[in-house]
Amino acid sequence: MITIQWSDFEKVELRVGTIIDAKLNAKAHKPAYVLTVDLGSMGTRQSSAQITDHYSAEELIGRQVLCVCNFEPKRVAGVKSEVLVTGVHDISGKVVLASFDHPVPDGERLL
Repeated sequence: MITIQWSDFEKVELRVGTIIDAKLNAKAHKPAYVLTVDLGSMGTRQSSAQITDHYSAEELIGRQVLCVCNFEPKRVAGVKSEVLVTGVHDISGKVVLASFDHPVPDGERLL
């Protein structure tokens, strides 16, 4: 584990967003969704996410997730990915999304 300074952590924009659209990305080599995420006053952003093992596109709609919002946009399988939707691997290596127990305002920053 690498120890960082608080000032390093403050540089990461971790914010809440609600997934408002999810479609399979036909161009992806590994199954992935193209997500549209509502980040409140920051507007909507697109993300490419390999989260098809545990989630159908339909059940992602309306789900609040934790996003890294200040990475430089990156092209992923033909998609301009503007935010990173966060999660962790379960015991079998499948991604489980980081989410919230109670609704919170979109765009709010992780404290």
